[in-house]
Formats: sequence, C-alpha cells, structure tokens
Amino acid sequence: MVTRTRKLGRTAIPRLLGVATHVGALIPLASILWDYWFYQLGADPIRDVTLRTGKSALILLGLSLACTPLNILFGWKQLIPLRKVLGLYAFLYASLHALTFVWLDYGLDPGLIREAIFQKPYAIAGLATFLLLLPLAVTSNRWSRRRLGKRWNQLHKLAYVAAVLAGLHFLWLVKGAYSRPLVYGALLSVLLLIRVPPIREKIVYWRRQLTKRMLGRSTSDV
Repeated sequence: MVTRTRKLGRTAIPRLLGVATHVGALIPLASILWDYWFYQLGADPIRDVTLRTGKSALILLGLSLACTPLNILFGWKQLIPLRKVLGLYAFLYASLHALTFVWLDYGLDPGLIREAIFQKPYAIAGLATFLLLLPLAVTSNRWSRRRLGKRWNQLHKLAYVAAVLAGLHFLWLVKGAYSRPLVYGALLSVLLLIRVPPIREKIVYWRRQLTKRMLGRSTSDV
C-alpha cells in the first residue's frame, strides 16, 4: 500500500507541475485577449501588448533557466522536464512581442523596421534574442536531439546568451527606471553562477551532507 502511494505521488506531482506550468504560462495571453475583447488595453493598446508580451517572455525564459539551479540547490528533479515547456512558452511570447513590433507598430514596412532596428540599441538586442531563441525552439524535439547529438547541448547553451541579451533589451528599453532590469540581471547572474562546475559540485556536496545529517537525526529520534 505504501509503495503504491509513493508511485502515485511520483507520477502525480510531475503531472500537477506540468498542468500548473501550462495554465500559468497561458494566463498572460488570456489576459491580453480578455482586455482586447473588452477594450481594456489602455490609451496605447500596441504599447500595452508589446510590453506585456515582452515581460512574459522575459519571466518565462528566466524560469526555464531556473529549473536546473533549483534542482542543484534543493534536489527538485521534477522541475527538469519543465525547462522545455517554459522555454517554448518564452519563445511564443517573444514571437508575439516581435510580431507586435513589426506588424502592429511598424505596419510591416521594411524601411521603418530597418531604421528602428539599427537606430535603437534595445531593438538590436531584442532582434538578437529572438534569432537565438528561434533555433532552440525549432530543435526542442527529440528527433533534433538525436540528430544533433553532442552539438544539441552546445546549441542550447545559447539560451544563456539569449537571456543576457533579453536583459539588455529590457534595460535599454525602460529609459531610466533601472530597478526591475537590475533585479533581473542579479537573479540571472545567480542562476548562471550556480551552473559553474566547481560551484555546482560544492553545492551538491553540501546538500547531500545536509540531507545525511537530517536523516541521521530523524533515525536517532525514532
């Protein structure tokens, strides 16, 4: 009976996390559609949609990169499968963000788009971020992973570069209100530092030692 309960727990938790991830990731999109339908996008609807899709892409990309560090820190292996889902949702919102920029804001005018990209640093960083996320989304399937082999891992390390460029895009876009971009940058720096092999190995060692001590205390209490 206990074994069956544990098996159910092992399967139920990942399923619940998966459902929660899908629902949570779709809430911003549902909110935008709701506000559009009921004319609640504000005085500048295009700017509102641009900011909200960009913010969602940034948050989801950060959450995708946080799964591995959280596993390293706390041993939460259930989060690892969510990296792909969160990354794809980040790409979805990045695509909507870019589409809003080139279509709704600039009317698909090549001249205006080219001028905006090359005259505004935040637009260059945003374009570079999208171009880096594109091959990651395309190769996120199992077939691509088998086909690319070791090169797949190397390719998907571009997510770190994309996250840094997304932070620069955010920093250059806000024009003076630097508190949120700096918080994002600080959190991203921590997430990337935890991945550094010597730091990662040390954290895993401390976590295992702490777990052994806690198990030793629990057995002694019994």
